Amino acid sequence: MGRGPGGGGPAGEGPVLPLTTCAPTAPTAPPPPAAPAAIGPRRSTRGRETQVAPGGGEGGTSGQSPARAPWLRWPVPASERRPRALPKGFSSTFTGERRPKGDQIFEALGATDELSSAIGLAGEFSSEKGHTFVEQLHKVQCMLQDVGSNIATPLSSAREAHLKRTYFSEKPVLELEQWIDSYSEQLPPLRAFILPSGGKSSAALHFSRAVCRRAERCVVPLVQAGEADPNVAKYLNRLSDYLFVLARYAAMKEGKEEKIYIKPEP
Repeated sequence: MGRGPGGGGPAGEGPVLPLTTCAPTAPTAPPPPAAPAAIGPRRSTRGRETQVAPGGGEGGTSGQSPARAPWLRWPVPASERRPRALPKGFSSTFTGERRPKGDQIFEALGATDELSSAIGLAGEFSSEKGHTFVEQLHKVQCMLQDVGSNIATPLSSAREAHLKRTYFSEKPVLELEQWIDSYSEQLPPLRAFILPSGGKSSAALHFSRAVCRRAERCVVPLVQAGEADPNVAKYLNRLSDYLFVLARYAAMKEGKEEKIYIKPEP
């Protein structure tokens, strides 16, 4: 349906009254908020561009009379969107248990989250170079979500239903070992200490490996305390080896030189 020459109403329905003079048709509708007579073309509503036009209300929908236009929703001030309660330094586990934010569980969860982010960055660099192992990195990120679920379910407060949902098997560990063997067979022998280098893909994978080692160190105390599944620690242990081998493989495929350690002269 087209627009008439007088504004936002349907063609042939005559001139359209200003939006501020229109009243709702439904008796139960709240009174319209005060609005300026001249309405700008766009107003931002919580980061969303909203078309505000006579005859269309929010979104400027054509073919809708002013009497039926939705009421305008003005942006909510940022001060009113902030949480009213101040943080008290505690977070909840999947089991509903409240623990301090500095608890070892949240240390391990944070390190695992950082690891997934680092792998995501390495995956983007590797994708630009056309490496075929990018899909493996994506699968690893998905597995790290499961690692986090297991960590967030301390065995001391978990019920049977929790354990069934967050169980972490040994199968992903065995898969990593197969990947490690596959890439190791294609690499030249390692005869010196390698420094993180070999191009952006390789260096990013080395960085991911270092973050993985830290995540493993955060998880081991939980396993020793009986709060996390031992397979989670095993997975992180093998994952760091996988990332090291993959970094070397990426450098080799890109024809980049790996820098080796040379003892500085005194």
